[in-house]
Amino acid sequence: MTDLYSTCDNAPLLCRNDDKMPALPPSLPKSARLPINRCNLPAVILGSLTFQRHPTPLVIDGVAELHRDLFQRLDHLKLAHQRAELFRDYMTVAFRLEHPEEIGFTDHAHNRRNNRVKATWMRAIRGWAFDPDGREAAVLKGWVESRFGLTPRHHGSDLHDPNNDAYHRYEEMRAEGLYGTNALEAQLDLVFAYCQYEFKRADVDATHLTLYRGVNRVDAHEELDAGAGVQRVLLLNNISSFSSERERAGEFGDYILCVEVPIAKVLFHCALLPGVLRGEGEYLVIGGAYGVSWATL
Repeated sequence: MTDLYSTCDNAPLLCRNDDKMPALPPSLPKSARLPINRCNLPAVILGSLTFQRHPTPLVIDGVAELHRDLFQRLDHLKLAHQRAELFRDYMTVAFRLEHPEEIGFTDHAHNRRNNRVKATWMRAIRGWAFDPDGREAAVLKGWVESRFGLTPRHHGSDLHDPNNDAYHRYEEMRAEGLYGTNALEAQLDLVFAYCQYEFKRADVDATHLTLYRGVNRVDAHEELDAGAGVQRVLLLNNISSFSSERERAGEFGDYILCVEVPIAKVLFHCALLPGVLRGEGEYLVIGGAYGVSWATL
């Protein structure tokens, strides 16, 4: 972990002297945010460049209160692997993941409906890793949109216009991914809360992680402001994958974006619950405006 004022290899990212940083854009574009969400901060704030520089904890409404017993039990466990095991068990029991008949599923239901029993938080995250433009990815993007008020910018193609066919296809995939599931978005709420809880238990002073993302075209991203040289302010998709390993990120594109990501915006990472994600060093990050630097391989 690093603090905000670190550098990317061969590409200075953010400096302690604010006058060397890109000027703040006026606001997160209206098309990239909703007026309401289910979080303690509005989208226009949590999606801003100011939040990247000066983050505060993000809390989804009602999760801590509804699952108070889980977090009280976690508090009594000193070892991370014990807490991970407890969390998995709690998810299984709380959402009846191994007893779908208790939530209304029957053997006589349509096969397609029975398949929805398998649509759990774990399946959604693994599905994202397999295809970031697939059905499970649409569910994750829809979850971010609902909870944090950040609208998706890309799903198979650009989603800048909510009235175009691409946006309709995204909404269909999202609805299909949620249909017949047992509170899948509520499961993701708890995954995010647990991730943030574990960061807090790590008891480190850092507020940011230096993460990397491989891309083929820097200009394919929405640019809110152009800084000097390699500095940029980009509007990222409402959820994106990053890697803690620069070399690993380089496998996915000719350019490497280097970003100081607020810990408060991490939904999941590979070390949180081992075995869920295959890729080493992978992080799922909530989007918005980010100051980035980039370098060629």
